[in-house]
Amino acid sequence: METVLPQQRGAARQEAESGPQMRRDVNWWQVVFIAAGSPALVMFSLGGISAVTGTISPLVWFVSVMIGFVAIFTYAEIAGMHPNKSGGTAVYGATAWVRYSKIIAPMSIWSNWLAWSPILAIGSGLGSGYLLSIFLPADHALNTWQLTLIDLGFLKNDLSIRINTQFIVGTVLMVIVWSIQHAGISRTARVQIILTLGGIIPLMFVTIIPLIVGKVEMNNFTPFVPLNGEWNLDGWGLMLGGMFLAAWSAYAAENAVCYMSEMKDPRREGAKAIIWSGVLCVVLYSLVPFVFQGVLGTEYMLSPGIVTGEGVGVALASMIGGGTIIEKIVVVMLTFTLFLAIMTAMAGSSRTLYQGGHDGWMPKFLDNLNENGVPTRAMWTDLAFNALLLLMSDYLFVLAVSAVNYVLFHYLNLNAGWIHRIDNARATRPYRAPFLLFVGGIALAYVNAFLIGAGANLWGNSILFIGLVAAFISTPLFWYRHHVVDKGKFPEHMLADLIPEGEDDVGPTKAGNLPYLALAGGVVAMMAGYVTFWLV
Repeated sequence: METVLPQQRGAARQEAESGPQMRRDVNWWQVVFIAAGSPALVMFSLGGISAVTGTISPLVWFVSVMIGFVAIFTYAEIAGMHPNKSGGTAVYGATAWVRYSKIIAPMSIWSNWLAWSPILAIGSGLGSGYLLSIFLPADHALNTWQLTLIDLGFLKNDLSIRINTQFIVGTVLMVIVWSIQHAGISRTARVQIILTLGGIIPLMFVTIIPLIVGKVEMNNFTPFVPLNGEWNLDGWGLMLGGMFLAAWSAYAAENAVCYMSEMKDPRREGAKAIIWSGVLCVVLYSLVPFVFQGVLGTEYMLSPGIVTGEGVGVALASMIGGGTIIEKIVVVMLTFTLFLAIMTAMAGSSRTLYQGGHDGWMPKFLDNLNENGVPTRAMWTDLAFNALLLLMSDYLFVLAVSAVNYVLFHYLNLNAGWIHRIDNARATRPYRAPFLLFVGGIALAYVNAFLIGAGANLWGNSILFIGLVAAFISTPLFWYRHHVVDKGKFPEHMLADLIPEGEDDVGPTKAGNLPYLALAGGVVAMMAGYVTFWLV
């Protein structure tokens, strides 16, 4: 069945003015607060990466966050071109790919959602683990009780689907987040400001105090080599595997442009929101791992609670001293930090689902807003999906599969930047990324593809395969929506933001075969990483 692309600006504008609309209720600085959960993601994999990479873990985090920081300038550019869309850079990148591939464009959106949405389950699970660890003894019945439903040991050792107290408490946390966001973006922003004060500030506190009082021991960084003891092929494999997983957290500033259709002045302020979110990420992703390693050392990182992430809150609290009472207070405050990340994830991922449904990429039932301009059906979908993920016994496994999709999305989206410059050179572009940063972003797209091949399987023998299979789930979902539900036609508004002023359509494509060569280059880079570190 032939695909029909939208062309007419008039029809798109008429469609956009009908039905419930997202409300333009927030400024760029409020969006920074909404996206402030992004730096909190460092707590999700801080212990796991330290346990695998050893003394070089701060370097892993610093390199990763700088890769993410370079990328946001390209994302700021393409976000400014789409002032009437929500859902983030995956949506804005899909409009570049759609005229070249009906597989790649929806995959960009799907992979981005599949990477962001599990933050709800992982953050809720870790948050409940934090609370249970400080208020109940480790051998308490509520901490040890578990009902195993399915054994998934064939995928990874000790992996299962189970029900325990952590699942119950985590589900309650997710429902609370849903309830807060149901009332609209303005209320979400107000709550995020409070959570930022109660979450990010304590994270800064436990980072800065050890620096001031001299608790950071430089001996904990020697010898400065990977955990295997030398910079050989295996050592570089550990470094790249750490960077692969760190990317899932450290690239997260891009979430700030999920709210373009809810900003009062998106063309002027979208770039401010993402760049300042990026600055906040650079500061925290550089400092927190450095202090964590410098105070606690590699031996402490190998303890089970650190590797799984559930003991990271207590470990961070212990770095400032003050006794048991102070430690418990700090852990509770750090639980707010995780809650902040959950809020950010639900706000962003639900808008990705909504815009995907609105633009014809995802199931049509997701194209729905409540009376407050909030995508409640998308939020329900997030909640149900993450309740299932919360049943998983190994959150690091879920995170690694998500990371495959997240790094894949960044590879596609950084390439979308130059496709937009070629095909949509005359579209309104209120912000233009500096040349060197833009070119750097293109180069880093292939670094990301290489990281997928080189690093994914460090976290489990089947992670690369499962992650790629998960990415291609987008293909049948899109096929059904597009060819069965929409009869091969995209909604008229889908490309409306890219139509130059005074014209009626987006014009012809101009990039020729370059997008296909870019895809081939990505496959080669990924295979090169896999062959070098897993087959040689």
